[in-house]
Formats: sequence, structure tokens, C-alpha cells
Amino acid sequence: MNTRHIGQCSAFAFTALLGAMSAGHAATDVAATLTRYGAQEHATAARADSRWQPPRKIVLLQFGQRWGGMDEFQAAARNAELIVANTPAAAIAAAADADVIMGHNPEVCDPLIINAAKRLRWLASLSAGVEGCMELPAVKARNLVMTNMRGVDSPVIAEHAIALMLALAHGLDRFAIDTSQRVWSRTSAASVPMQFLEGKTLLVSGLGGIGTEVARRAHGLGMNVVATRVGGNGKPDFVSHVGQPDELLTLARTADVVISAVPLTPATTDLYNKQFFAALKPSAFFINIARGGSVVTEDLMAALNEGRLAGAGLDVVDPEPLPPDHPLWKSPRILFTPHISARSDLPGEARWVIAADNLRRYVAGEKMLNMVDLARGF
Repeated sequence: MNTRHIGQCSAFAFTALLGAMSAGHAATDVAATLTRYGAQEHATAARADSRWQPPRKIVLLQFGQRWGGMDEFQAAARNAELIVANTPAAAIAAAADADVIMGHNPEVCDPLIINAAKRLRWLASLSAGVEGCMELPAVKARNLVMTNMRGVDSPVIAEHAIALMLALAHGLDRFAIDTSQRVWSRTSAASVPMQFLEGKTLLVSGLGGIGTEVARRAHGLGMNVVATRVGGNGKPDFVSHVGQPDELLTLARTADVVISAVPLTPATTDLYNKQFFAALKPSAFFINIARGGSVVTEDLMAALNEGRLAGAGLDVVDPEPLPPDHPLWKSPRILFTPHISARSDLPGEARWVIAADNLRRYVAGEKMLNMVDLARGF
């Protein structure tokens, strides 16, 4: 099997399978990773689709990112040609006769690359959010197989959401300002109403991979956790009630904290609007670590400015990035982080383990992991 790395001006070939891992040990590691990160196996095998065939050419987009597990990708590709494209121009050229394209967002959703890939059958995102791909006519019109990395970053994103919640509950937004101004003031501290979260109710809007990890951690803090989720039966032991999306307002009225973990779809765009914020308690916090487009920014701003919301922690905003002169910066009790909730010191091997196993599955025509429902958008 031939692997090529291609850039704007050069191409070279190399073949490598460096070292060997015990097959039993590798299988155990893969199974443990799939379980830990909740990888979801599709109901039917890839070969059941009449359009499936063993891929002849696979393109990996590596635009400055460090990929791991290349030995595993090479082994999974079997007899297919494996191309590593390091630039957009190289990717467009390589895509022309590619059966599979794998890469991070936004590169994997680049319309120039997708439109050039006339033979494309499987589009594999190494990120969780795929709304950028959903906007491309070439994706839905061709009914491509699409997978994502839901679940891989869920634990660290959930931890970030909990950090924002705790920061607001304990006034760290105010104390960060005081610290920057070298102010030690109990008067300033007294202006921030502290909240004890044990026994309070947390509403997780969107009990998917991220939402489940948020719920697990909130339960560990002694909170009562309720949630909304599209379809599905059953619930985790650490969630007291799981409702459908149409129960959002009802559950919001009883919530002390709302954490949004919904994907951005037509159904969730502008989901958190004037009606939603009017349903919340004035003492409630709103945390968003999902997508800024789910929030009507003006309605959130009005709720904060009028004292109808106790605070907001936002890793995502609309527009993004938030312009320096945007009035939301001046709203009270607000904490921003610049869409970095997935960052951590973890090495990130799980992403490569899942991606390589999914490639092996596709080449073999087996059941795929983390399939995206093109109709639902996630």
C-alpha cells in the first residue's frame, strides 16, 4: 500500500509500518476507547449500501495539525492509496478521484475540496460539529456517508462548562476584574450574590455526548439534573428526568442553571430567545459551550442588562469572534472564553484510535461509527 505526502510543489512516496502491536492488546485498547467515548455503531453494515465499494483512494487533510496513529491509518487502508494533503491546493488536486476524505473542520467542509471530489463516498470529520458541511449542496444532494467525532472531546468540554458555572456561582468574574486592578475589596465581594449549587437543579439542553458528561459531573456536585434530548429511550442513573425538546421551556422554569450542549441545526438555531430567557428564574445562570447560533444574542443581552438573568458563561457567541465594540461585552455578570473548551493537556490518542478503526470498518464494509444523520444535521 502506497502513501504519499503532497504539498503545493512537491510529492514523495514512502511506505512504512513502524513496529508492531500485539493484535489482542490493540483490540482491547480500541474496544476500551470506543466504550469510554461512547462511539455509536450504525445499525447496518457499510456494505449493505449499494453504493459502497472498497475505496481505492483515501485523502487525509493535515493542514498544520499533528496527526497521530499513522501506522494504524496505513494498516486500515489496506490496498487503497493513502494521500496526505498538506495544503488546500494539494487537497483539491488529490480529491478529484478520492473515495474518502478525512480531516478536521473547517478544512473537511471546504466547498472547493468537496466539489472537486466527484467520486467521494465518505466524508469523515475529525471534529464534532459538522454544520459547515451541512450547508454544502454537494453533501446533501449526493447523500454522502458522513461521520464525526462526537464524544471524543466531551469530557474536557463538560469540565469547561462546569468551570464556567462554578465561576459565576462564586463570583470569580468579579474577582478576576478586581485582581487585574489590584483591588482587595470586601465591598466589591458583597456586590456579588454567591450561590451554593448542591441541591440546585441543572438543565442540560441536549443530552448527547457532551451533555451526558456535563450531567455526570453536575450530579457529582450534588445537583439535581434534568435534560432534554431528541428521541431515544432510557436515561442515565445520574439524570432524574429526560424530556423531549418541546419540554425545554417547562424544564427551564425550574432550573437554577441551564447548560446548552445542542448541535446547531435548523431546529436549534435561535432556540434561546426572548421567550426562553423570560421563562428562567432571575437567579439562574446560562452556559453555552455548543454553538453561538443557537442563541439570539440581543435577547440574551436584554435579559442580563435588565437583571432577569443572574449571569452567562459563553465559550461560543454569535457573531464569532465577538467584535470589540459589540455591546454584549458590557453586559453584567458575563464570562467569555474564545471557543476553546475542547483544549486541554490530554494527548488526544482517542481521536486517532476511533478514526483509524472507522477507516478499517469502512474498508471492510462493516458497521460504521458515529454516523451523521443528514436529515437531522447531527
